Amino acid sequence: MSNPWATSRGEDLHLDLGPPGAGARARLMEALREAVRSGRLAPGVRLPSSRSLAADLGIARNTVAQAYAELVAEGWLTARQGSVTRVAQPRAGVGAIGGAPATGGLGDAPRRGTGGRGDTPGRGPGAATGGTSGGPGGAGAGVPRHPERPRHDLRPGRPDVSSFPRAEWLRATRRALAAAPDEAFGYGGPRGRPELREALATYLARARGVRTDPGHIMICSGAAHALQLIATVMRHSGIAVESHGLHVHRELLAVAGVRTPALPIDEHGARAGELAGLDVGAALLTPAHQFPTGVALHPERRAAAVDWARTRGGLLIEDDYDAEFRYDRQPVGALQSLDPDHVALLGTVSKSLAPGVRLGWIVAPAALLTELDAAKGHAEHHTATVDQLVLAELLRSGAYDRHVRARRLAYRRRRDQLVATLAERVPQVRVRGLAAGLHATVELAPGTAPAVARSAAWHGVATEPLSLFRHPDAAPLPDALVVGYATPSDSAWPTALTALTTVLTP
Repeated sequence: MSNPWATSRGEDLHLDLGPPGAGARARLMEALREAVRSGRLAPGVRLPSSRSLAADLGIARNTVAQAYAELVAEGWLTARQGSVTRVAQPRAGVGAIGGAPATGGLGDAPRRGTGGRGDTPGRGPGAATGGTSGGPGGAGAGVPRHPERPRHDLRPGRPDVSSFPRAEWLRATRRALAAAPDEAFGYGGPRGRPELREALATYLARARGVRTDPGHIMICSGAAHALQLIATVMRHSGIAVESHGLHVHRELLAVAGVRTPALPIDEHGARAGELAGLDVGAALLTPAHQFPTGVALHPERRAAAVDWARTRGGLLIEDDYDAEFRYDRQPVGALQSLDPDHVALLGTVSKSLAPGVRLGWIVAPAALLTELDAAKGHAEHHTATVDQLVLAELLRSGAYDRHVRARRLAYRRRRDQLVATLAERVPQVRVRGLAAGLHATVELAPGTAPAVARSAAWHGVATEPLSLFRHPDAAPLPDALVVGYATPSDSAWPTALTALTTVLTP
């Protein structure tokens, strides 16, 4: 049975209703009031329909409709017959509508310098059948090991590029170009176009619970570029990385001269309590959906990571690479919302739109902004303007939300087909990491990974072993394949799934 937050339409809105206690309507109203008070939902922001929000939160539609109506009466929201519900403009008696987060620093963090940006590194050890990894931070961060295109591409972290919203992109391009001022086509500043930064601040606050304003956002040419900039700023501090994670990120940090000790992971995500034993000034985490195991960081460990950053005066680098896609769980809010002064959030449209749209962003603490400006100015002073304007238009119009919702439903169906087919044809394997994202891990019998890799190569199936993502200093996890189910087109998916089951059949 499908879950409503994977199948409903409309804009995403991240709300934490807290533990059950008071009625759902009261909890929803207070969550919305708090989102407006804090500035996370800015005046004029469009809210999801009552049907859509009810489906996302798992409550009755009448409950949402009644909460909206009461908040309209109180002056928090506005709505007209047949129109959308929006956050009201501030007025007396409604309460302060906040703005930017506090502009604290990174405490007593070691002094960070600036320097040149290293080139994106190549790939590391070989995988089952080769190709460029498309894990956190955007596909295309590395150099392909084999130029040939696999018959069945089941590598993780890659979207179905045939679903790119060409018509919506074209319409948004026309609107964006018609509205763009002349100066938009000149040399821009390092932080990016204000239109996109404003649209992102609104979207991230609404959909991910991020606490920021446009001044704290830097637009980059993908998330790998964003990580390179942070590596330049943090190169003297050391950055802990998860013991299993995207090896391209480790290589990228190494090129920048950054030490990357391993932070162990388990079924609850990164063991944040062990950060205190590592001599680092920052940690790179995938809290919403650990790559590649697929687990969410446990709430106690989220709190422990933030406590470490505050105590150490350090930085948490949050790779929010595919948080839009969740299926069997409620949305997990951004770690950044717990402490905007000690968390830098990295985002990208590589998974939601396509890797070919080279756009990413950093939601940065105030203390990093000047150094990030300098680092970007040394390497790539500004990012392509037209694509920024188009993405801003997609976000403002709601077209981006509609596309994400449609892809969430499509990928959910793919995932369900993967699970059902393996259960029927290869019942001895166990599939994990299914609640979110674009990939799953398929556990193998001990010692069988090399044989499965050879079979995959023989059948033209591109997938990657879990061992590929292990830090050199980390203990191995059980043998498994990391299988991406998003990449094949709809027409190619059934054949790819059949080939995978053949590979996994003893």
